[in-house]
Amino acid sequence: TDAEVNTRKKTFTEVQTERLEQAERTVLIKCPSKLNEKKLLQYLASHGNIKSHFFFENRGINALIEFSEKSSIASLQDAIGVPSAAEHHVVPFKSRLFTFTLKNPASQDAAETPVHLSPQSHIPVKELIQKLCHADSISSQMYALLNEYQLTEENIKLRFLACSLVRDFTRAYFPDSTVKPFGSSVNTFGKLGCDVDMFLDFHDTGKHATKMKKGPFEMEYQMKRLPSERLATQKILSVIGDCLDNFGPGCVSIQKILNARCPLVKFSHQPTGFQCDLSVSNSIAIKSSELLYIYGCLDSRVRALVFSVRCWARVHGLTNSVPGTWITNFSLTMMVMFFLQKRSPPIIPTLDQLKQLADEKDKHVIGGYDCSFVSDLSKIQPTKNTETLDVLLGDFFEYFGNFDFRKNSINLRKGKEVNKPESSPLYIWNPFEQDLNISKNVNQPQLEKFVALARESAWMLQKEDKTQQMVNKEPWGLAALLIPFGKSNPSKMKNRMKGIGSETIRSLLDSLKLNNASGLQKAVGK
Repeated sequence: TDAEVNTRKKTFTEVQTERLEQAERTVLIKCPSKLNEKKLLQYLASHGNIKSHFFFENRGINALIEFSEKSSIASLQDAIGVPSAAEHHVVPFKSRLFTFTLKNPASQDAAETPVHLSPQSHIPVKELIQKLCHADSISSQMYALLNEYQLTEENIKLRFLACSLVRDFTRAYFPDSTVKPFGSSVNTFGKLGCDVDMFLDFHDTGKHATKMKKGPFEMEYQMKRLPSERLATQKILSVIGDCLDNFGPGCVSIQKILNARCPLVKFSHQPTGFQCDLSVSNSIAIKSSELLYIYGCLDSRVRALVFSVRCWARVHGLTNSVPGTWITNFSLTMMVMFFLQKRSPPIIPTLDQLKQLADEKDKHVIGGYDCSFVSDLSKIQPTKNTETLDVLLGDFFEYFGNFDFRKNSINLRKGKEVNKPESSPLYIWNPFEQDLNISKNVNQPQLEKFVALARESAWMLQKEDKTQQMVNKEPWGLAALLIPFGKSNPSKMKNRMKGIGSETIRSLLDSLKLNNASGLQKAVGK
């Protein structure tokens, strides 16, 4: 659609700013069980113009209401009362989360109208496989998967609202702080149901630098000084975590993980249904989000391939929601990007090419690392590559099934294999912190499992007789790759094991049999 094309060409920062501002004009309402949509909207409109709204299911029906003016929220809040509960005492924090119930439900019975509910989660893989069988090509299967899994407009609004509600708390301590999402919520590669990574930011960019030049004095705030930035981060997050825990409506299961490499507070935000991770501003993480945003916007094949590969990896137990020695979704995404840089002609540019296109405002050096790259999408030449996703999917498995992981590492800055700087089984250069390997956690058995599954998948796609399978009503193409291989034919895997070090074949076959997480951890721990 035209609307989509327009949103696609905005810079990452423009989209972020727009959505954060939108979230400030938004409230969330738990609706009465017998709901008349027209009456609800009619009442709300008495407080100001409603710009957009949608309903979703989460322990009952909820409405997200976006007003045109921020002042409408204050007007509505004036009309809202504090819960009168004899058995509970309430924390009198007035948020933008409200509960509406009918004053006299009996009279409303006839007026109830069914509302359209926006789904906030994706369909199960079994249903997806059935859907994919009806498509007419692997390419259309991949776009169908993307459609089912990608974040919807509504879900994105809910994510930004969750950040905005947390920000209402941080502002109590730090009036000019902002809370912004990063990672999968904003990089165009998030799937429905993924966590919301948010960070707390104190830098009101550029505003102060210009003002400080005026006048005869060097002027600065008196602030508490601490021996390290890390300690400041830990103290701030600890207090905000307590604050959410004690006063935050619907914030439950708060965990402070302050000794991690990147200290964070995990919590569950019940009103929106999201698992949230709050950390303090990490400029490099934002840059990674923006880089992926650019790649995701450049060509529709990029996201389709990433979503398919990640779904494939999850089905076969290559990725896991608990941290461990598994390949992460981030690593897989970077492997897909690298593969697309290596096509002839390339489908996406290398990071060095994006850096050459950068102008003054795109120059960013963070902690000694050069993180400059072009932000304006229209400056990047569209690719001349016309390969179909059918070809790309098969070639992706072929490429990594035969990649020399022992010798080579994956470098997205240059878009070429370079010798491994150290001996980790899988080495993917962090695009910005050039001395870090983003896949340092991956061990040899997990890498070999990936290689074996990639070979098996490439082989299945090559030997496939699509028409026969469609006649027999068997899953074909991408659908056939989303069924754990051991289930259909355990002997198949044996053929694909040629050329893999025999010492790990046993642990590999074990880990293939044990597709559940605990079994995998045992296999890996051997």
